[in-house]
Amino acid sequence: MSLSMYQASVPVFRHHITALAKILAKGEEHANARKIDHSALIQCRLYPDMFPLARQVQIASDTAKSCAARLAGVEVPSWEDNETTFAQLKERCEKTDKYLATFKPDQIDGSEDREVVLKMRDGQMNFTGQQYLVGFATPNFYFHITTAYALLRQCGVEIGKRDFLGA
Repeated sequence: MSLSMYQASVPVFRHHITALAKILAKGEEHANARKIDHSALIQCRLYPDMFPLARQVQIASDTAKSCAARLAGVEVPSWEDNETTFAQLKERCEKTDKYLATFKPDQIDGSEDREVVLKMRDGQMNFTGQQYLVGFATPNFYFHITTAYALLRQCGVEIGKRDFLGA
């Protein structure tokens, strides 16, 4: 049996966005237990030219919702990127999961050859649905959730591989 486009996208994104919400909850608990200002973690960066934790979560969310919408051939919803608290970031993850749950396999399966066009600052990128999912959206999603994990770990939050994997 082959892996469908739906199976390779929506359930994967839902699983990991839920794991990200749990990692954020552990970050909040860590900050509370040590009386650390939450913004110190939420605005933490790995390097000055990299995005902070809040933006990493927003981009992971955007990548998941945008991928599902594009593969289904529907308009990508636009959400404000205004989260500044752990509660808001966890809510963003939950909102993403709820949005992803609205997609059914028949909306996404068969999108392997669907044209996906991304408008970028310096032009546009053209993909087939399969190229977009496998070569762009999935790696981008994992990059940002991995970076969010690394930021919290760097701040001393006691999380491990099982947390990242959502075990």
